[in-house]
Amino acid sequence: MIPNRDKLHKSACLSGRQATPLQLNSSTTVGSKIYVHDSLMKQICIILVVAMVFPACNTAQEKNKALTATDTVYTYGRKTAGGTGKYYMGREIAHMIGPGGISWLERDDRQQEENTKLAIEKMELQPTSVVADIGAGSGYYSFKIAQKVLRGKVYAVDVQPEMIAFLQKQKATLKDSVVEIVKGDSVSPHLPDHSIDLAIMVDVYHELEYPHELLQSLKKALKPNGKILLIEYRGEDPGIPIKPLHKMTAAQADKEMEANGFTLYSKGEFLPIHHFLMYEVKQ
Repeated sequence: MIPNRDKLHKSACLSGRQATPLQLNSSTTVGSKIYVHDSLMKQICIILVVAMVFPACNTAQEKNKALTATDTVYTYGRKTAGGTGKYYMGREIAHMIGPGGISWLERDDRQQEENTKLAIEKMELQPTSVVADIGAGSGYYSFKIAQKVLRGKVYAVDVQPEMIAFLQKQKATLKDSVVEIVKGDSVSPHLPDHSIDLAIMVDVYHELEYPHELLQSLKKALKPNGKILLIEYRGEDPGIPIKPLHKMTAAQADKEMEANGFTLYSKGEFLPIHHFLMYEVKQ
């Protein structure tokens, strides 16, 4: 029986050296040729498994080394309710809402609670605007914005496969021709350089696993006069019934955006429970 690859991988990575297979007895008798053949085959299998495992071990070590270098801008501490224990500029990064939250994102009373129509009206969109909805989720904003930029484009970006599948289903149902669905990752939205007029993050920024890296990627994707819009529940208001880690103060948002080369372009407090914070690249 071939050894369990996961166990062998773990053992190899922990020891840092390659295991040496047992040697066959050279004085094996003729009557045991079948036994020798089976043993030889087992040893060959072990050698092949080890040969496959060690490159994977090295790759994992290289990836961890890269992440360690990246994590120099983050600190790690006490994990609070709904948090990751990972901190950026004094703020604990919140856990990402998963596909189980789709029904909440698409709830019937969302317009009444958040006035999403007004939020879209204040985005300064043109018919030819190119917008990136980062952390698009169910596409609640993406497909509404698409109706305002019929000669432009909306990139609906998400990192979760279930969200991508839901977006594709929505696009087909609506027979949409404006929204382009993009699978991003934790450090990049995978957008072309100098391609977007506006990137929006609606109740998303506080959940970014790597906010610094994501913002630097977005900066490259912005056109020369492009903007980034953060719509976040107001952290200054304890009366808003949202978990603390899923809210942000304007001061904290400004601090993090400033540290990444952005400056406040406009600030609106016209939404019922959200900040409307638009940033541009520092000149």
